[in-house]
Amino acid sequence: MGRPAAWWDGPFTWKILVEFTDYYKTLGIDKSASEDAIQKAYRKLAREFHPDVNKAAGSEDRFKEIGEAYEVLKDPGKRSKYDRYGAAWKQMEQQGGGFPGSDFGGFQGGGGSFYDVLEHMFGGQRSQGFGTSFGGFQQGFGGPFERRPTRGEDHEATIKLTLEEAAQGGGRTITVSRSDAARGRTIRVTIPPGVVTGQRIRLGGQGAQGPAGSGDLYLVVQVTPHKDLTLRGRDLHTQLSIPDWLAALGGEAELTTLSGKVRVKVPAGSSSGTEIRLRGQGFPVEQGMGDLYAEIQIRTPSELTLEQEEAYLELRRAGESKTEDQ
Repeated sequence: MGRPAAWWDGPFTWKILVEFTDYYKTLGIDKSASEDAIQKAYRKLAREFHPDVNKAAGSEDRFKEIGEAYEVLKDPGKRSKYDRYGAAWKQMEQQGGGFPGSDFGGFQGGGGSFYDVLEHMFGGQRSQGFGTSFGGFQQGFGGPFERRPTRGEDHEATIKLTLEEAAQGGGRTITVSRSDAARGRTIRVTIPPGVVTGQRIRLGGQGAQGPAGSGDLYLVVQVTPHKDLTLRGRDLHTQLSIPDWLAALGGEAELTTLSGKVRVKVPAGSSSGTEIRLRGQGFPVEQGMGDLYAEIQIRTPSELTLEQEEAYLELRRAGESKTEDQ
């Protein structure tokens, strides 16, 4: 039913005995079993080993084991802790936390080792090589205790970039503050082309200082909105406002891109909502550039001059005449 989860003897003897019961094996199911499968397996075994039905020796103990396994596996929260911590799941539930799992001698969990158990008990960290440190001291096999220096903490800061800066990348000087220094400091940062909001730029050794060296500084990119361009994936989108006569007759119009103003051709007979695609005028991708899409918006004058009014009247008369002919 149960067996020692871990046992190790060295120059200093640490012994951890944890009785481990495989609840999945108790119910005869796989670890991937669904809730329905768990319930069906329990009902079948409970009927088979119920003391009122089965009078064989050991049936009552078997019935209790089945009930214990079902109580854990039917509860998603308990099942998750059991899958992660194995024999120590009850202790982890009581403490409200845990440590990396183990697979040492039957102590099953999240893929760690027996030393994870010791780290949790003694508050230590694993050392390089075959040894473990506890409470700031290190013990290898037969080695002396020694204080282990620690690395400084990693820091995180936000770096705001315009859409043009994010696209082009390049060097930039920023000022950041450190928790272990009252004054700020200036750092030269190289921004890779094509960074987007949420992306992190790592600056090695620029975090908090520690006995074993400094941690890292991570700059979280925040791209500020552009007044004309919107980034969607790696393509840029914008609106191209043109007068109605240009939409009807066709011609050229000026458009804003990341690299500046360009002239684009507007096809004759264009209507609002029509998109003009400019290849390679979008945002940088791993190999090349995205595209720029300009949505046409037709603009009519709010106030007409006498010449414009006469022109519109003539246009109306021509349209009415064409309709009558049809």
